Amino acid sequence: MTAPVIVENRETESVDDLSRPWKVIVWDDPINLMSYVAFVFRKLFGFSEEKAHRLMMEVHQDGKAVVSSGPQEKAEMDVFRLHEHGLWATMEHDS
Repeated sequence: MTAPVIVENRETESVDDLSRPWKVIVWDDPINLMSYVAFVFRKLFGFSEEKAHRLMMEVHQDGKAVVSSGPQEKAEMDVFRLHEHGLWATMEHDS
């Protein structure tokens, strides 16, 4: 008697990956002033002053903060816009 063969279904995994949202992470850097980071958050994402300040402090204290999430194309655009404003940003799948 032989053991059953386990075959991974790559199609299902890739469909699941496509449906998972992406998150945009802004990382701390030694260059940008905290007030500028908060300003960029307000300008690009329409955050209130309080939310922009809270996220900026999270970047400053924890080294990073998630500032947006959504489909891959939106995350790519958000990262691009953050880079245009001199902030260090990346994207990854939301878990």
